[in-house]
Amino acid sequence: MIANLANVSAALKETFHFFWVGFYLVKGEELVLGPFQGPIACTRIRKAVVFAARHGIKTRRWLCRCGCISGHIACSSLSRSEIVVPLKREDGEVWGVLDIDSDDLGGFDETDARFLEEMIKML
Repeated sequence: MIANLANVSAALKETFHFFWVGFYLVKGEELVLGPFQGPIACTRIRKAVVFAARHGIKTRRWLCRCGCISGHIACSSLSRSEIVVPLKREDGEVWGVLDIDSDDLGGFDETDARFLEEMIKML
């Protein structure tokens, strides 16, 4: 699993030149950093946008301006938009999230969400 997640991170980063691409894996009540590509990342997340996606069970997109939104943890001030896609087992349980940051404001749209969700189903 780790090797597959690492290769997906690398493929997305190399193909689309995103600022940051990575996976956070559910460990108890936290999301713990998994394979990623890009600058240094937050290693554990509890109350944050990514954690909200775990509980919301749907893909979420955010625009970040000057400090972003309340509760958002940006490991880099260069991150200007983000998309988070939950990773779910067949029974619907969320076991992690794919987190992608862009240094472009509004870097993600519904097409991105749809195709990332389709790709994630293959994991």
